[in-house]
Amino acid sequence: MAAPRQLAKLKQGIEYLFRHIKCLIRGELAHLLAVSQSRRPWHMPIIAAIAISFPVFVGAYFGALPAGIKASLGAMVILNLPFVGSLPYRLVTVMGWSFAMTLCFALGLIAQQVPLLKIPVFALIAFGVVVFGRYYRQPPPAGLFIMMAGAIALFIPVPSEQVLSAIGLIMLGSGFSMFMALFYTLFLLATRPSKPAPSYYYVPDTLSESFIVASFVSLSLSIAVVIKMPYPYWAAVSCFIIIQGMQMRTIWVKQLHRLLGTLLGMGVAGWMLSWSLSNWEVAIAIFLMMLCIESLVDRHYGLAVIFVTPLTIFIAEYGSSVVQVQSSVQEVIHARMLDTALGCVVGLSGGLAMHSIKLRIPLRRAEKRLLAVFGDYEKVKKKG
Repeated sequence: MAAPRQLAKLKQGIEYLFRHIKCLIRGELAHLLAVSQSRRPWHMPIIAAIAISFPVFVGAYFGALPAGIKASLGAMVILNLPFVGSLPYRLVTVMGWSFAMTLCFALGLIAQQVPLLKIPVFALIAFGVVVFGRYYRQPPPAGLFIMMAGAIALFIPVPSEQVLSAIGLIMLGSGFSMFMALFYTLFLLATRPSKPAPSYYYVPDTLSESFIVASFVSLSLSIAVVIKMPYPYWAAVSCFIIIQGMQMRTIWVKQLHRLLGTLLGMGVAGWMLSWSLSNWEVAIAIFLMMLCIESLVDRHYGLAVIFVTPLTIFIAEYGSSVVQVQSSVQEVIHARMLDTALGCVVGLSGGLAMHSIKLRIPLRRAEKRLLAVFGDYEKVKKKG
């Protein structure tokens, strides 16, 4: 009698385990496939696409497409326009990120001339971007495109005599975005109520968490450089996007979104690059991709990545004065996938490290000592 009862209990236990696994998988798939409602104005994607693609159209008109694409990289600061606060607050925020964009791109180009400085300069850029983004409560994309600009500047081929002109193009693109931000903000303030801007104060663990993020993003770039990947900055960008998720579920969902979106984006990129696009067609393609990205990014990140992948390839390839798109489409796509996979693995490791008590305790002690030099840590802690 005991044996049949034990078998019945074992059978019940197995059935319960399978039901639990089935419910878990169903819940995770629902979270993975969920499409959120956009919290931004419906016309924001149109304004962003116009602001970012306009320099590309100007470059196409004058037959200087690489220059137009560099300027469009600076114009991406329009994505940092806040939807809260007064007119001065919103414009100062965009101006601040414009200055950061120009500075990081300039540091990247300068470090490119001295290869030993590449990783230290990038680590400094990543740390600064994360610290200021968190201190000023910047929502996504926060410093993503600023860090991406610095990473791209480290590796895109720019002769030393063209460094100043390339920096000037970033400034022009940022300046155009500031004008667009001015007119768009006036329209928003005239058509919808404004919420107050967030207050600024130091929150404990800001320095320690920023150090972890910058360390792992720099590690992903270092690994990509050591194994001689042709586009190492893609690994750093992928790592930065994933490690920014504070909850572990957010981290792994972003990782799956990034990997699956990149796989589909590879097909889209290869298909588009095989068209042998003219300068005007490249400008139109960038406008449409930006429109799709900004329409989808806060609804479903994985769908947005499908268009982020070809966009970054277009910026890196057509933004270089060295024409190499036609001869290396498959090489670019293969390298993009490897860099993304590397960035995802390192980013997930960084997410685990961020939740490690053994690592956070000594970092908190170091942060406390550092803050004690500049002020009373206990007051800072109470205010945070």
